[in-house]
Amino acid sequence: MPLTRDFKETIRARVERDPKFRKELLREGIEAMLAGDVATAKTILRDYINATLGFISLAEATHIPSKSLMRMLGPAGNPRADNLFEIVSFLQRREGVRFELKASRP
Repeated sequence: MPLTRDFKETIRARVERDPKFRKELLREGIEAMLAGDVATAKTILRDYINATLGFISLAEATHIPSKSLMRMLGPAGNPRADNLFEIVSFLQRREGVRFELKASRP
């Protein structure tokens, strides 16, 4: 089910006014990826990118064409690991955070 314009605008407005929410959105996307929920991870990362720098700026920073980035993070996308890690690495640097993996029991 595609997101409505109102929902996307709500996310964008919250990201602009709440740096903690913005960082948590990025963290949630990365955490979903590590948990194996790739569909959710792509959706969250796509929302984060759209609400922050946009795909054109991300393309310039990562040297991955914007259309490829949009396809990779789309519902049917299948990003290569090197591209995904390049995206995540750049987003962390841009946000000024570095997420660390910590083992925990389920």
